[in-house]
Amino acid sequence: MPEYDILTLPNFRLQRGLTLPEARLAYKTYGSLNSAKSNAILYPTSYGAQHPDIDWLIGPDGILDPTRYFIIIPNMFGNGLSSSPSNLSEPFGGGRYPVFTHVDNVTAQRRLLTEVFGIEQLALAYGWSMGAQQALHWGALYPESVQRIAAVCSSARTSPHNLVFLEGLQGALTADPAWTGDRFTARPERGLRAFGRIYAGWALSQAFYRQHLYLELGYSSLEDFLIRDWEASFLRRDANNLLSMLETWKQSDISDNDRYGGDLNAALGAIQAKTLVMPASTDLYFTAEDSQAEARLIPQAQFRPIPSAWGHRAGNPSRSPVDQQFLKTAIAELLSA
Repeated sequence: MPEYDILTLPNFRLQRGLTLPEARLAYKTYGSLNSAKSNAILYPTSYGAQHPDIDWLIGPDGILDPTRYFIIIPNMFGNGLSSSPSNLSEPFGGGRYPVFTHVDNVTAQRRLLTEVFGIEQLALAYGWSMGAQQALHWGALYPESVQRIAAVCSSARTSPHNLVFLEGLQGALTADPAWTGDRFTARPERGLRAFGRIYAGWALSQAFYRQHLYLELGYSSLEDFLIRDWEASFLRRDANNLLSMLETWKQSDISDNDRYGGDLNAALGAIQAKTLVMPASTDLYFTAEDSQAEARLIPQAQFRPIPSAWGHRAGNPSRSPVDQQFLKTAIAELLSA
């Protein structure tokens, strides 16, 4: 049996004007769809992740329960499994790959739900980081199709400060000697290692490092943590794919479409779903202050920050049992509402 399935989308028109002769949406399902098709949860991937990286929270005693819900993880465009620079054929090879937006992701996901499974309404759109950006796009673009949204450590529109972080990552990666100005001529190992070290300073909080929590994870030193966790995480990814997903992140804005014309207040106000906005109290780039401002504009939103020293990673707490329990409790309450 294959590890995942593929939905092929012929002549798939992208938001920024190009058309892929054949777009590919990779997805993995967990659990069973009930006869009423009313128990579907959509759980899109986050930055740099593929479905095996995020499905740890799915389980009978997990945050998302496959014995009660039919959970679908669609792999984001650019992540190496769905259509991405690393697998596109000419004329989109090399440095000619197209820009993917979350409108593209959500459009493809809607076709997956309706054409493959016959699902017209989601019980929950759940996401962390870029996955939550997609969940919020669902709420704004298809408000009648989503009953609940859990947006964990994310934003409805990429903020200027968040953009500075992304520009720093891109600058480090493209400073590698293998970068020619529009493509990599070899694997940019130096750039990938620098990329990981910059990310480590933003994704975890000052408190995490002050308390030396990396030692509790089994690392022998800060340098050991930076090499074996952060450098290792990005060395296994394709550099062009990382740049592609950075561009998607930069352009993330639930109001940047024909329906809302850039009016973020209108886009947030159109979300009908019961929405849980869950930043981490110590997140350095999706700040609690920014998230609270967005939550105030969503009619049925609850603002529920995660009290954690883990910064942005508190929203994907595979190694933090306390944060896992916080998320599990919050999602159980949301699903029972």
